[in-house]
Amino acid sequence: MAARLVKWCACLLREASLVAPAVAPVGRLRFTQVTPRTLTSSATSRSSHFPGSLSGLLEKEQVFATRPEQQEVDQLIQKATRPEELLELLNGGHCLQENHAALMLIQLSRLLSDKPEYKASLMQDARFQQLLQLVNGQIASVWHGPLVRLLRSLYALALPAACKELQSVEQEVRWRMRRLRYKHLAFLAESSATYMQERGSQELLAELLVHLERRWAEIEDGRMVVAMMAKTGPLSEPLMNRLEDKCLELVEQFGPDELRKVLVTLATQNRRSVPLLRAISYHLVQKPFPLTKGILLDLAYAYGKLGFQQPQVFQRLAADLLPHTPSLTSGEVARCAKSFALLKWLSGPLFEAFVQHVLDRAQTIPVPHLCNVLLAFAHLNFHPEREDQFFSLVHEKLGSALTGLHPALQVDVVWALCVLQQVQEAELQAVLRPDLHTHFLEGGSPKDQSTFQKLLHINASAQLEHPEYTGPHLPASALVPRLSALDRKVTPLQKELQDTLKGLLGGSSRGSFMVPTQYGWVLDAEVLLDSESQFLPPRDFVAPHLAPPSGSQPLPPGAKRLAFLRWEFPNYGSRSRDLLGRFALARRHVQAAGFLVVDVPYYEWLELRSEWQKGAYLKDKMRKAVAEELAK
Repeated sequence: MAARLVKWCACLLREASLVAPAVAPVGRLRFTQVTPRTLTSSATSRSSHFPGSLSGLLEKEQVFATRPEQQEVDQLIQKATRPEELLELLNGGHCLQENHAALMLIQLSRLLSDKPEYKASLMQDARFQQLLQLVNGQIASVWHGPLVRLLRSLYALALPAACKELQSVEQEVRWRMRRLRYKHLAFLAESSATYMQERGSQELLAELLVHLERRWAEIEDGRMVVAMMAKTGPLSEPLMNRLEDKCLELVEQFGPDELRKVLVTLATQNRRSVPLLRAISYHLVQKPFPLTKGILLDLAYAYGKLGFQQPQVFQRLAADLLPHTPSLTSGEVARCAKSFALLKWLSGPLFEAFVQHVLDRAQTIPVPHLCNVLLAFAHLNFHPEREDQFFSLVHEKLGSALTGLHPALQVDVVWALCVLQQVQEAELQAVLRPDLHTHFLEGGSPKDQSTFQKLLHINASAQLEHPEYTGPHLPASALVPRLSALDRKVTPLQKELQDTLKGLLGGSSRGSFMVPTQYGWVLDAEVLLDSESQFLPPRDFVAPHLAPPSGSQPLPPGAKRLAFLRWEFPNYGSRSRDLLGRFALARRHVQAAGFLVVDVPYYEWLELRSEWQKGAYLKDKMRKAVAEELAK
């Protein structure tokens, strides 16, 4: 056994002494040359079949060429500032290796990125065609990095889709797809996906997205996953799901800018990924990193667009934005106010700062920005402390500009003034004139129907809250409730309220349920009480709030109409028991129409457990409403 071991070692030493002189110096781009004697002896010796032999290891090492050192032509390509300098290298006697032609095309694309007018003439240049042919002949030798940049550059140079050189590069990319690193795939998707869609390379794009999805676990850089979510995520739902998972895994490493980019990406694509939003919100609250003005505005926009409620984040955003208010532009103030309105979050100090900002820039603030601030105030039912000065400015700005706005925006602005109880007669006349509202009365789109509902509310404000207003009004035919007003999903609170009331009244004939009014509001229930607080059938008596008015008998002396209005969780501001502007307007209109309002808020109803408690609760509510009326 020892003799055999000594013999094997002798063979290894002899073979090593023969092969060692043939090893190439490090740093040269050439394959090592092996003498015929070495190949012969290796083929015939027993040691060549030994799995651990030195010759086998050397032969494996010899097939990997080291990266060449940078040559003069590489520097010339990098320093070129004109396309002509690059094209002259073709006939300049330089030794162009496999990557040089690709690098020249990449540099050409960079130089012509802001000069699209030169691309057409470049296609006619014979030297450019020679360069394309040179790349086509060496495409198999181009390294991975230059290859993906080359494909992006050919797309940017606007080569025809039928160009054989472009097709050759695309095919080479498809063949190497499994061997490309993930960063190469991500770069290709980020930079070239749009070109692939426009130029009909759908198969290449589909294959690229599949590889990105399958190899998503290779992502280790947070910046890469954020960039891919923004650029590539919309192209593939499975890939976006994987990217969200990876983002959730890496979110702890993100800084404020990465968190901002992820949130804006989700908002732009309208993707409400609750686990990811919760994780981002946690880090925004827990980590003390500073947030710049731009990041704060983007965060407010993203949360508002997605409608994701996170009060602790909103508190920080409002507190951090307050010192930046003097440096904000009018557009940024309008954008920020709109974002907080969508979140239903009212920060008194911040909104008072918005009012001060508007008053300080009274002469320069554009009317559209002022309209957006006004709409945000109306949505939250916010009445500023300097109310007189603010609304004097609003009326002054709208005086000559209101009729020049888009018709839908005119309606929105006047509706907001109605909510805030600041509308004037001229503004009512501007939107209730027939030539403006005819389009919305006949429109069938959801936006037109929403605008039509606001017109009904404006018309109700003119009738109920401005007795001095003489017209015009909406036509009687427009006041008839549409079926869409009643075609809504029944909520649990609504069903329980109706069932309890029916049991309390002793039958449905003593009350009306889901009553659509000519004011654009739907009453949950209507009850009629005589002077002795006994129930009367409401259908037998005059009902001027219906369209058209019904009933013939006048109300008995001392009779009272009660309207039941339920208030669900979304009807209130975030973490507040104050109604939002729309619902505060509804309550005012119903009360001005002669009803005693019985409010049924969700937070009180949820505390009632038994049917007896619910019935007693409604009885007590009715008694209090009647007592308050008598006390007046």
